[in-house]
Amino acid sequence: MSDAQSGDPVANQVASGMALCAPVVGKAQSAANRAGMGVTATVTLLADAIDQAKTFVHAFVLVYTLVILAYIITSWLRLPYSPSLNRIQRFLYDVSEPYLRLFRRVLPPMGPLDLSPMIGIIVLIIVDRLLATILDQFH
Repeated sequence: MSDAQSGDPVANQVASGMALCAPVVGKAQSAANRAGMGVTATVTLLADAIDQAKTFVHAFVLVYTLVILAYIITSWLRLPYSPSLNRIQRFLYDVSEPYLRLFRRVLPPMGPLDLSPMIGIIVLIIVDRLLATILDQFH
């Protein structure tokens, strides 16, 4: 009796040529093991996405704070007319002013003192910390 005719499944695969196409040598993984690996991969991917979201929010708050500070400084200084400086000032105005206008509507006028940039930066920092705390709960 040959190996191909015997009840040995490995011998039957070798005889039929399927052993050469088999991707895995040895026993196949159980369904429970495959499911466990999927959960681990999903949790790792979710944790990475949460870390990326926290990093993005923190970087956004930092850059926007720097833009507001640059807008404040350029509004104090009397710069000579230059097309490139004018474009930079216009960009800072276009980016900062809509956000600061929200606080100017709420805050009472304090004479020549404008507290809206300070309040706006404080709110940005609070939102950054709040979102970091919320995202840490999912981590």
